[in-house]
Amino acid sequence: MKLILAGLFLLAVGTHAKCCNFRNFPKEAVQGAGDMARAYRDMREANFKNSDKFFHATGNSDAAKRGPGGRFIARVISDGREIVQTITRRGNEDSAADQEANRWGRNGGDPDIYRPKGLPSKYGR
Repeated sequence: MKLILAGLFLLAVGTHAKCCNFRNFPKEAVQGAGDMARAYRDMREANFKNSDKFFHATGNSDAAKRGPGGRFIARVISDGREIVQTITRRGNEDSAADQEANRWGRNGGDPDIYRPKGLPSKYGR
C-alpha cells in the first residue's frame, strides 16, 4: 500500500511540476506533507473538542506557504482524506465544513478564525 501511495505521489508531482520551478516543487511538496502531518499529530495530541477545523486550516496554510509544491500536496492530502471518509461513511456530514477550512487555509486565510476557545496556545502560531 505504501509503495502504491509513493508511486502515485511521484506521478502527481512529476505531472504537476511542469508549471512550476521543477527543482523546488518536489522539496516544497515534501515539506508541505510534513506540515500536514504535524497538524494532524497536533490535532490528535490536543484531543480538543471542536478543534478539527482549526487544524485543517493550519496544516493547509503552513503547507501552502511553502510554495506551489506545498499547496499542491496540501490539496491532494486534504481531498484524499475527505474521499476516504466519504467512502467509509465516517464523517460525511462534516466533510463539507472540513473542506471549507482546508480551502481557507490554502488560500491564505487566518486559521485562527477556527480556533476554539480554550485551545492551548502551544497549538498554532
